[in-house]
Amino acid sequence: MHNANPQRRSIRRHAAAAALIVGAFAALAPAVHAGECPADKVVADGQGQKPGPTMPKDVTDVVRYSTDLSKEPLALQGRLFRLRQLEMKPGGIVPWHSHNERPAMIYIVSGEVVEYASSCAVPITHKAGDVAPEKNGTSHWWKNTGSKPAILISVDLFPTEMKMDPHEM
Repeated sequence: MHNANPQRRSIRRHAAAAALIVGAFAALAPAVHAGECPADKVVADGQGQKPGPTMPKDVTDVVRYSTDLSKEPLALQGRLFRLRQLEMKPGGIVPWHSHNERPAMIYIVSGEVVEYASSCAVPITHKAGDVAPEKNGTSHWWKNTGSKPAILISVDLFPTEMKMDPHEM
């Protein structure tokens, strides 16, 4: 009769237990990334949240840095790679706007904001640490419904050839 090495049995037992724990967490994990519309609430553009305010309120927008991509090896004409910081006071609003010509990503540094997107049937709450993708087919507005300021970092590909306000949100 052959006895397996006790050390190998212990390693196998630990590996099996670890796999069981990882599997349990994976089964319990939400199917949506934090800060995105729940999969069962995604709708055709224009069928979600309705257009909101058209003017900013209690929001500061500072362009921290931009790079003209036409002067980089990529040689992408007519686009700036831009990083901005936005501070939204409580009750602050980033007005209704589209991302059809300007893909972006927003990182929520602190605070909590609610997004009202044209392609989501429900408002989306963004908390510190979330990243919100903004891409073609996204029109939306944001509101700080919390009691503290929210700090956001926005990175986008800003079109230089269109007549857009450099603080287009």
